[in-house]
Amino acid sequence: MNYSPKIINNLIEDNKLKIKKKFGQNFIVDENIIDNIIAKSEIDENTLVIEIGPGMGALTYKLAKLAKNVLCYEVDDSLKEILEDNLKGINNVDILFQDFLKSNLIKDIAQYNYNKLYVVANLPYYITTPIIVKIIEDNLEIDKMVVMVQKEVGNRFKAKAKTKDYGSLTVYLNYYFDVKKIMDVSRNVFIPKPNIDSIVVEFKKKDNLLYVKDKDLFFRLVRDSFKQKRKTIKNNLKNYDIDKIEKVLNKHNYNLNSRAEELSIEIFVDIANKL
Repeated sequence: MNYSPKIINNLIEDNKLKIKKKFGQNFIVDENIIDNIIAKSEIDENTLVIEIGPGMGALTYKLAKLAKNVLCYEVDDSLKEILEDNLKGINNVDILFQDFLKSNLIKDIAQYNYNKLYVVANLPYYITTPIIVKIIEDNLEIDKMVVMVQKEVGNRFKAKAKTKDYGSLTVYLNYYFDVKKIMDVSRNVFIPKPNIDSIVVEFKKKDNLLYVKDKDLFFRLVRDSFKQKRKTIKNNLKNYDIDKIEKVLNKHNYNLNSRAEELSIEIFVDIANKL
């Protein structure tokens, strides 16, 4: 598949394609960015790749060259003809024209044989977090995700404790994955140009999850701890056993006047296991 700003613009004009803001459509036109994503993904012939929002197939085409199979979810069926034309001759790509958030992932991937399961995608900005949460909550055995997301959101994904971007979502994702930045992506490599820059983030499945006695309690505790970010642990968690929480905090050299953004995942786990 050949592409450039001129080619993408011609595809849009020739197919009378209407860019749908409600689907967060921004088509990447820089081949170097796509090549970097592919290289960092480390896909091989034993990998099943899930791609959400293939757009015109620029990333899909290169994924298919390396992966055993590529399963795509595209909510906009007006892209069907373009995708079929751009992926002509590629026989290891399946595209489901449906809302990824309503998909039955376990059922969809059951037909494939693979050793590794990856998610590689330029995620639609407006549903980035729901997509990642769905992947986790559907209990897919994902080995790695390499996704392009809005820079502000990506910074929250990979944030460290004691920084302004650190929050409940950070703790949730970093419980399951080692998260790191791959690269920054300028808004200027998309058509149409979005109002914000992007970031490519890698999520690598942790081999050994921290032991949590009650995951529902743990994640509820984390959410409540960050409920009002500028308030102290004492104020945010007043409906919990505050004496037990205080003992754990003191053990880690914190106290009830500390704020949630100061506490590492390990401390939240320790608190949850003592409640």
